Amino acid sequence: MVKKKLFSGDYEIHASIKMLYPYIQTAGGLAEWFADDVRINNNDKTFLFCWDHEVRKARQVAFRINHFARFEFLPEDGEDQNDPSYFELRLEFNELTQSVFLKVLDYSDFDDVEELQDLWNGLMEKLHKTVGG
Repeated sequence: MVKKKLFSGDYEIHASIKMLYPYIQTAGGLAEWFADDVRINNNDKTFLFCWDHEVRKARQVAFRINHFARFEFLPEDGEDQNDPSYFELRLEFNELTQSVFLKVLDYSDFDDVEELQDLWNGLMEKLHKTVGG
């Protein structure tokens, strides 16, 4: 079994927290920058994240309006159900600089940290273009 690692990154975004929050918490907002498509399965309230014709199911396990959203991926074949992969997107405001930051926490078995950082950098570029920030 592959050991999971926690990736953490902070990204400055020139937009208000109130404007950004739907982009980190709703299926429609996430579909604009995070995945090729994001849908909600109304039967079991899971989020369906689609990337390159691959679909992963996740549950939104925690959120606080205008602060953060956390999604836990449902275990796939052979994955440890007691140690699920997750990602958390947290909006933070720096009083000193009056800047908004998106803090990313990505707990997964992705083994190449540099490639994972490049992936998140690309996603943040897409989010910047989407929100104009």
